[in-house]
Amino acid sequence: MKMLKKIDGFIVSLMLMIVLAWFFPQAGVYNGALNLELLTDIGITLIFFFYGLKLSPKQMKEGLSNYRLHILVQLTTFVLFPLLIIAFKPLIQTEEQGVIWLAMFFLAALPSTVSSSVVMVVLAKGNVAGAIFNASVSGLIGVFLTPLWMGLFWSVDGAFDFSEIIADLLLKILLPIVLGLLLHRYFGSFVKKHLKKLAWFDKTVILLIVYKSFSKSFTTGLFDEISWGDLLLIGAGVLILFFVVYGIVGLISRLLNFNREDKIAALFCGSKKSLVHGTVFSKVMFENAAGQGLFLVPIMIYHAFQLIIISFIAQKIGKASVEKDLD
Repeated sequence: MKMLKKIDGFIVSLMLMIVLAWFFPQAGVYNGALNLELLTDIGITLIFFFYGLKLSPKQMKEGLSNYRLHILVQLTTFVLFPLLIIAFKPLIQTEEQGVIWLAMFFLAALPSTVSSSVVMVVLAKGNVAGAIFNASVSGLIGVFLTPLWMGLFWSVDGAFDFSEIIADLLLKILLPIVLGLLLHRYFGSFVKKHLKKLAWFDKTVILLIVYKSFSKSFTTGLFDEISWGDLLLIGAGVLILFFVVYGIVGLISRLLNFNREDKIAALFCGSKKSLVHGTVFSKVMFENAAGQGLFLVPIMIYHAFQLIIISFIAQKIGKASVEKDLD
């Protein structure tokens, strides 16, 4: 219950940022000396620097051997998800539908989340080392594969410069991660002692990016063209996507005869998407697009749903495991 309260608090904060952007968008589009653009850029760099500091090279090395689990999780994250959304592209008939589809595809192309995946696997008594490895590697792979996937469709209207996007992601994300990894042996223990404070910092930066993105979208009138019916459609599509992927991963895990721990890691890591990467990537990739806020809608809905349903499943599985051990 404590976990659900924390989850609900952050979700409520996300909704409040959207409300603030609607009524007071001025700060989000302000271009003065000290603006949200600069603050969020600094925040992004620090998020991924601390992310690198938290990564243990030893744990990464130990996790390499379980290749079947790794292949399943990464193929699910970067191949299954995008292909499921691509399958619906022939049904797009209007420009409005095309924008919504692209926002859904952006969700599908994102890497898996790290912290919540590991927490849920721990709660369910799954393969923690496998979860840490896959969730961490997913974020690194996403720096390249997410813009690569998006470039296949976003470049149609000339608004996507792949080389520039990659360079920006390398500078703002990969370079801080590498620097953090190099300094892990010196500051890794310090970072572990302050994980809760760092989590608050991550969430604060995410909230600022959400506010800025929606401020821009509201001032340009983007959501005037999006109906409540479309938003409900996005919500329904997100829920269906989650259950389809979760079911497919579960089926493949059984066919591969995964043990219980590996199956849990595959289900929880493979079905998740990262809100941190989603907000950061959207800021870098769609910075000049009027629809930047819309690209965040599917991942925000998915984030809320995945945490609530997976936490419920994780607690249920973990409880069943404890009862079995007691027997």
